Formats: sequence, C-alpha cells, structure tokens
Amino acid sequence: MNLFIILFTFIAMEGATWLIHKYIMHGFLWVLHRDHHDHSNQGFLEKNDYFFIIFAVPTIALMYFGSLRNYNYLFYIGIGIMLYGMAYFFVHDIFIHQRFKWMSKTNNRYFLALRRAHKQHHKHLGKEEGECFGFLYVPMKYFKMYTNNEKI
Repeated sequence: MNLFIILFTFIAMEGATWLIHKYIMHGFLWVLHRDHHDHSNQGFLEKNDYFFIIFAVPTIALMYFGSLRNYNYLFYIGIGIMLYGMAYFFVHDIFIHQRFKWMSKTNNRYFLALRRAHKQHHKHLGKEEGECFGFLYVPMKYFKMYTNNEKI
C-alpha cells in the first residue's frame, strides 16, 4: 500500500506541477519565476530557485508528521513528492538547462521531445501565452518532430 501511495503521489504531482506552474509561477509569483525565462540574473542561482525551498517545506513537514504517527500515509505522500522533486532537478536543471554539464547528449525520442517542449515553453519571455507547463508529460506533437536518429 505504501508503494502505491508513493507512486500515485509521484504521478499526481505532474498535474499539480502544471497547475502550480501555470497559475502561480506564471501568476502572482511571476516575480520569482521571471528570471528563469528572461535570464536577467547572470549568476548560478536565480530567484526561481526559491521554489526549491517553497516546495521542500511542505514535503519535509509531511514526512516529519507522518513519521511521528508510525510512518503513516503522510510520510509516504512526502516521499512521493520528494522523488518527483528529485526527478525534476535531474531532468529540468541538469538535462534541460544544463546547470551541470551532465547528460547533455541523447538519442532518446522521449528526452528529445521533452527538451523541445520545454524550449517551446521558454520561447515566451512574458508570463502570458505560455505552453507546456507540465514537466514529464510531453504532448504528442513534440514526439512527431523527431525520428529515432534526429537530435535537437
């Protein structure tokens, strides 16, 4: 049952990420997310990186309070969110944005389509008119852009 909670939470985070990204990050917290789009901050860290803390606090709280109650469902929800956050860091910050120069080349159609969808999201410098607000879900049109041997 605990593995189901973790897996369900991880999958549900894709929908939550889409909603949070579209309506909060591109909404009233655009002040923190803007530099991620316009690259106005030339340093290693961006204001956008505050979202790491914003999302980590409830995750830690869920794990903490769940552990106090004999590792109940709250703990495993926290684990699912934490795993999604780790996937986000590796795919978004390392693979897509190359904040660390690892995983820079791939022939995998999913990762190529994921990178293309994210680039489409970033072509909009303002908070309006965005697209592809999710993270791991990639619309089919981005898969169709590539054959097995094409790269971005």
